[in-house]
Amino acid sequence: MNTDLTRGPVMKSMLRFAAPMILGNLLQQCYNIADTLIVGKFLGKNALAAVGSSFTLMTFLTSILLGLCMGSGALFSIRFGQKDEAGLQDSIRASFVLIGAATVFLNVLAFVCLDFIQTFLRVPDIVWDLMRNYLLIIFCGIAATFLYNYFASFLRAVGNSVVPLFFLAVSAVLNIILDLWFVLGLKLDVAGAAGATLIAQYVSGIGIAVYAIIQCPQLRTIHRRCRVRLNSIREIARFSVMTCLQQSVMNLGILMVQGLVNSFGPTVMAAFAAAVKIDAFAYMPVQDFGNAFSTFIAQNYGAQKTERIRAGLKGAVLTSMCFCIVISGLVWVFARPLMTLFVEAKETKTIQEGICYLRIEGAFYCGIGCLFLLYGLYRALGKPEMSVVLTVISLGTRVALAYVLSAIPAFDVTGIWWSVPIGWILADMTGIIYYITHRNKCQ
Repeated sequence: MNTDLTRGPVMKSMLRFAAPMILGNLLQQCYNIADTLIVGKFLGKNALAAVGSSFTLMTFLTSILLGLCMGSGALFSIRFGQKDEAGLQDSIRASFVLIGAATVFLNVLAFVCLDFIQTFLRVPDIVWDLMRNYLLIIFCGIAATFLYNYFASFLRAVGNSVVPLFFLAVSAVLNIILDLWFVLGLKLDVAGAAGATLIAQYVSGIGIAVYAIIQCPQLRTIHRRCRVRLNSIREIARFSVMTCLQQSVMNLGILMVQGLVNSFGPTVMAAFAAAVKIDAFAYMPVQDFGNAFSTFIAQNYGAQKTERIRAGLKGAVLTSMCFCIVISGLVWVFARPLMTLFVEAKETKTIQEGICYLRIEGAFYCGIGCLFLLYGLYRALGKPEMSVVLTVISLGTRVALAYVLSAIPAFDVTGIWWSVPIGWILADMTGIIYYITHRNKCQ
């Protein structure tokens, strides 16, 4: 069922729309965590390091497609708010062609550059064979990532956040079942974990594509021989490429940090792999709330409802900050038991390093919560270039400080952990100052 976010109580509408998105991505994190937990507990530290580094790489690659889909979704929301059916269909056709071509290119590039990855990420030889086996299978799921994110972005853009949740739930449950069967039952090692994820991705990707095409008449023009207008491609590119660039820069920075982490050896790699999963799970709700907020703002921007935009902005900031404060406290208190979910108790150095990471990052979740709202706001208002600027500031600071601080003996690897919240805070300050000084142009 599609939801018109230009009517009704502001925060009630936004929260009702956000809830399935939050739950859906928590489920997605569950099947990412399933790989890490099962591999870490049953296959050992080196396998955990291999899967963790692979996850960071795949996050970077899929962020390109996710950014393109999110950018298209912002334009879909604006067209939906304007009640412009013809414009919406033009945008759908143009975006499908553009993102589909990017998917094919990315998939080919991933396989061609496979052996370069060890050098780029500084993966130790003891870990590389496992990581390579995992990636050979996981790369086959890039097309499934495109299908799910494209059709989920469209459905969310027109106010339907429930159906993407359903397909993610099916995928998450299937992935966990297959993980246990392939890794523990069939003894397929990391290849089993990769195969479980691959099958689950295609179930959700193909499933949501079939549903959306059957249920949404606007999507039925995709398979017809309709002319794709150059102006539509340009418009989609303006929204999507900037959002893609923002997502890519963000995850490229994380990938560069992963390379630095890898240089500290398997113990730190394993700690980082586990802690990052916990970290992502902790702030995932506020990230999804930022995406829901973006759809709310985009629909009301298209409908030219300025007062609802202002009310939504105030309510979203208050909600996000309250949530972040609570989660920060929980992560600080439960850092040790959370790490022992992924790592055997005897791996004391790995656990201690993970706790250090979680307590530093967790203390500053308000920073990342604010940043997700700023990303969503500027994307919805047709200013995706500002999201890129904020990402460059956040990740540029993170990468530079990570390399500088980790080279100082007093900081060592802890310098990498401290670089993250510093980047968040600088980006937040920039985004807020820009909004205050350009408020009239941003509404």
